Amino acid sequence: MTVEIGYALASAAFTAAVVFGAVAGPALLFDLPGTVERVQLAVGTALTAVLFLLRVVTVLVRFRQRPQPSQPGRTNPDS
Repeated sequence: MTVEIGYALASAAFTAAVVFGAVAGPALLFDLPGTVERVQLAVGTALTAVLFLLRVVTVLVRFRQRPQPSQPGRTNPDS
């Protein structure tokens, strides 16, 4: 479970960083009007937070739904 939590956090951070760069990046790189810059930064920040939480929850829920072996290293006797 620890590895799965680490994967969820790392993949969520990477995905959120890419989206933040795509949405708010132009506001940081170019000289835009004040209102446009503030809106892009606000939308980028909000979208990043929502996406981060959504990715973590999605990965962890998907992990819980997979059947786990009863004993590590052993297969199911019915297989």
